[in-house]
Amino acid sequence: MEKLAINGGTAVRTTPYPPTYPGASVYDEQEANAVYEVIKNKSPFRYYGPKLLYKTKEFEETFSKKIGINHTLGVTSGTASLMVALKAAGIGPGDKVIVPACTFTATPGAVICCGAVPIYADIDESMSIDPASIGKYVDKYTKAIIPVPILGNPCQMDKIMVEAKKYNLIVIEDVAQSCGSKYKGQYSGTFGDIGCFSMQINKILTTGDGGMVSMNDDKLYERAVRYHDQGMFREKEGFMHIDEDADIFVGQNYRMSELTGAVALEQVKKLDLIVGRMQKIKKMIKDGIKDIPGIGFRRINDEDGDASNALILLLATQEITLKFIEAVSAEGIPLGHLYNGEPIYMEPQLLNKKTVDKSGFPFNQFDEEIVYTADMCPRAVDIMSRNVYFGICPEMTEKDAQDAITAIRKVAAQLL
Repeated sequence: MEKLAINGGTAVRTTPYPPTYPGASVYDEQEANAVYEVIKNKSPFRYYGPKLLYKTKEFEETFSKKIGINHTLGVTSGTASLMVALKAAGIGPGDKVIVPACTFTATPGAVICCGAVPIYADIDESMSIDPASIGKYVDKYTKAIIPVPILGNPCQMDKIMVEAKKYNLIVIEDVAQSCGSKYKGQYSGTFGDIGCFSMQINKILTTGDGGMVSMNDDKLYERAVRYHDQGMFREKEGFMHIDEDADIFVGQNYRMSELTGAVALEQVKKLDLIVGRMQKIKKMIKDGIKDIPGIGFRRINDEDGDASNALILLLATQEITLKFIEAVSAEGIPLGHLYNGEPIYMEPQLLNKKTVDKSGFPFNQFDEEIVYTADMCPRAVDIMSRNVYFGICPEMTEKDAQDAITAIRKVAAQLL
């Protein structure tokens, strides 16, 4: 057998892979010209200026049409999209919200910052919420659920919606990592009451930072607009409110700028290109290693709808997983261990319920103590410990894919 690079052998690859920034990798003169146009007209604020171009509004309308939904609202980040969605849905103090044990910290973090409490649900081998387990997390305080399609893999939204209806839960889809993914032909983010998206630098579409909230319901849209703009709905009533009997309330400032909207508009036009390229590379790698004994894959809930920005393997044990990651990485293939191989609630501020409020808010609102333990989601503990993550971007070539196949096969022959 060929000597592994980690043991002094020759690495399969010595040149770096393209960085895994899908949206940014396809930036060109379209984004540059769009930003220049806004600057030239000296109107970077979305609601007024010397010569407003309405780029943000055009982006919102274009994105809505693309995914097939009535309303989209541009906001400042993916986290802002969750905050706006939760508040539009009326979630706040005294409420509990079900979130998956595998997600980014922003998902439970937004719930906490809204004054509600996250309840962590276990996952299945798709690394998203197991629909069959939802019922056991519901009590009299539970008002909503946030399904999260992790890194391109759509959730089983038909089953989740059945459970949500059974328990009268508001459904807020956190599609931050999976814009462009589909389940049974329908875009992620269009099944529930509200869909949330991110355009941070790592995401499939990017403006550096930014996000959007999408929904069909007119009332939810109005509440989202008001919360993101200091309680105002300028397109309906101008600056400040004019009807004290309207559904008005104090909001915050999560407004998207025209500079961000201009880039976002050009990025939406490239969504199919980005996803199509990643699907091609992922399929090539997966086909090249699927016969290797000891290598499994996370379950993809809809292969045709997978946005394909990551290939995630599941190996037999945590010990083998860590050795495998180290050895393949030494061959020049950048593998990782998603979320350090742990459920997200293991982050100390989440596990120990650390917030900026000295009173312990929002965890001090309930009859019973809110208790989180390391082993409370056993399937997540097991699955996360065995995950191997390989990020995919549109710039990757067939040579990049073949090098990954060669390195994985080389290491697997000796370690698995």
